[in-house]
Order: sequence, then structure tokens, then C-alpha cells
Amino acid sequence: MTVKECYEQMGADYEGVLGRLRSEALIKKFAKKFLDDGSFQSLKDNLAAGNGEEAFRAAHTLKGVCQNLGFDNLYTVSFEITEKLRERATEGSEELFAKVEEQYKKTTDAIRMMED
Repeated sequence: MTVKECYEQMGADYEGVLGRLRSEALIKKFAKKFLDDGSFQSLKDNLAAGNGEEAFRAAHTLKGVCQNLGFDNLYTVSFEITEKLRERATEGSEELFAKVEEQYKKTTDAIRMMED
């Protein structure tokens, strides 16, 4: 799958990120690096541990990375959980995290199918 097809599959803004990065090779490079980003796992772990401070930090980081890479669907749900965690309370975040997890899987699955 091409980079553009990958972005289409995950519901992301290929044209917007191409306008910022100016190179499909850079988009591909940074999208592939996203697979190594630990913010999603940190969010998951810290929510499970009830650590609101670190969960907020992880959600905020994930949101920013998604915004920079044009991962619109994952950005939207990351934004929502970031706002929920802004007060550092993890209670009641399960439904939002499920949405983040769903979009994260969709995004990472599409990236893994991208041609090398």
C-alpha cells in the first residue's frame, strides 16, 4: 500500500501533512517511526495504574504526534482523552480510552501495511 493509501485507510490528512513535510519520503519515515512511539502504551499503563499525571502526559504527547502526522481520527480521540485527563483524574476514562485504542489499532495496522 502506498503512503497516500495508508493515510486514506486510517482516515488521515495526507494532503495536509504533505503540505507541511513537503516529501512523501519524510511522511513515510515519520509514520513508520510512530510505531516505536511509547505514548500509547504509557497512556494504557498509567490509566490502569490510576496515575493521572502520567496518563495526561502520555495522552498529550500522543495527541501532539498525531496532529503533526495528520492522523486525524486518532488525534480527535486523543484530544478528547487529553481534555478528560487534564484534571489528572483517571476515573471515567474507560470509554474514551476504548476509542483511542480502536483508532490506534486502525492507524498502526495501516502503517504496517505501507510499502517499504
